[in-house]
Amino acid sequence: MSLLAKLRCVTLDVTGTLIAYKGELGDYYCMAAKAAGFPCPDYKRVHEGFKIAYTDVATKHPCFGFADKIPNLVWWKTCVRDSFVKAGYEYDEETFEKIFRRIYATFGSAAPYSVFPDSQPFLRWLRERGIKVGLVSNAEYRYRDVILPALGLNKGSEWDFGVFSGIEGVEKPDPRIYKIALERAGNIAPEEVLHIGDSMRKDYIPAKSVGMHALLLDRFNTPDAEDWRKSGATVLPDLVAAQEWLTNSEQCNV
Repeated sequence: MSLLAKLRCVTLDVTGTLIAYKGELGDYYCMAAKAAGFPCPDYKRVHEGFKIAYTDVATKHPCFGFADKIPNLVWWKTCVRDSFVKAGYEYDEETFEKIFRRIYATFGSAAPYSVFPDSQPFLRWLRERGIKVGLVSNAEYRYRDVILPALGLNKGSEWDFGVFSGIEGVEKPDPRIYKIALERAGNIAPEEVLHIGDSMRKDYIPAKSVGMHALLLDRFNTPDAEDWRKSGATVLPDLVAAQEWLTNSEQCNV
């Protein structure tokens, strides 16, 4: 019997699994600065500054400020300002406001993202077979309300329910976010659920810890993928391969 025949639900990570960023972070920061009449910041410095700033803000105020009731726009304004400062760029308040508003609007739209060509067909293929589809993502409300619909990934046609950290107040790799997903699926038993993601730490390990099946996608030939395989994880290149694997009657234990 194939694993597909045993499943009632499949949950998926979003970024890196269903969608990807187009270009580099610096491209969008550069466009925003130029629109405000300033030269492009150094791409590498801004990128490194963003990584440090994002980690700092997310550590102090996880889940996009959920517990502290920080408005989404304020959380991101702090992160973007700190990104520039750590990269060595400081703007006056009026200038920064112009730059930030453009960045915030851009990343709240479909513009910086692309959908992998196998995402929509795979999601619809699952739902056509009566399998519930859930999304589990460390993302804020704009993914659910704006970005995914703008990319053609709609609730009701591509997915049935979503669990987003900025809305729930729990984020991966906390196993509780997967328990919430099981509840949203209708309290389906974890052994009847498969989670698909691109991170051993955030997707595979916590999903398995609550009793779900799990597999990892390696869309970008990451060096870590070989270690994932050695640890016993099923690793596939894309969702086309995942569909074939699901219908195969010879899967190993996942």
